[in-house]
Amino acid sequence: MTKRIRFTKMHGGGNDYIYVDTMRYPIEHPEAVSTAWSAPHTGIGSDGLVLIGKSNVADFSMRIFNADGSEAQMCGNASRCIGKYLYEYGLTKKTEITLETLSGIKVLKLHVSADKEDKVESVTVDMGLPADEPVNWDGTGAKPMKEQPIEAGGQRYVGTTVSMGNPHLVIFVDDINHVNLPVIGPKLENHPLFPARINVEFAQVLKDGRIRMRVWERGSGITQACGTGACATAVAASLTGRAADRSEIIMDGGTLTIERDKATGHVLMTGPATIVFEGEIALP
Repeated sequence: MTKRIRFTKMHGGGNDYIYVDTMRYPIEHPEAVSTAWSAPHTGIGSDGLVLIGKSNVADFSMRIFNADGSEAQMCGNASRCIGKYLYEYGLTKKTEITLETLSGIKVLKLHVSADKEDKVESVTVDMGLPADEPVNWDGTGAKPMKEQPIEAGGQRYVGTTVSMGNPHLVIFVDDINHVNLPVIGPKLENHPLFPARINVEFAQVLKDGRIRMRVWERGSGITQACGTGACATAVAASLTGRAADRSEIIMDGGTLTIERDKATGHVLMTGPATIVFEGEIALP
């Protein structure tokens, strides 16, 4: 008999994933399942699959599989969605939750509606300390890449690398509308400088100080939003003198507020999470 799985589709700023509580519905071979279910015409359609599970070191755990089946280390948008999922589906009554990820334990602070105590309006995720993403950009060994030239597809860009538990290349441009992301995104993701591939963000600082950003995610392609990418963009903007310690990052799917905690240096990401629909599907 074919095993059927209950799932919930959620999105954070348009970055949509399929969420499964593996404490009720264990899934073997999630790489293949993510590829099948993420397909837009023959599956559910999503940027990937997120598995919620038990943890020996935190309240819960999270595993993320991209649409191509590769496993991601971290996803800020998925973390916010998990906070909403856990609270609204009654898996916890905590409004501060620890979540085990491949890039360490993250702390989720849930902002519950004053009118509806069972609804989570937004979530703040402590994304931890940003780190350098060493790259051998000049042939002398791996080291941080800050405002250094990089060529791809016959174009020359200037980029900064940041790690938010996963690798990012942030490129600031004067006009983001002139970036042909479907063409240049995969070339930069698979650039020889990044043997493990990389997430790519193009960003433009607007006149009001907010930052417009578009993302090409490693393993998923163009997505409506990327939480770690928004954090990496804010960090890169601060490193290069383009912004202070608090930024609003505007993405195709919505806006996130990113700020640095002055006491700890941690990056805090705040934004909404939305349940799209629930359903049941057979394992492929």
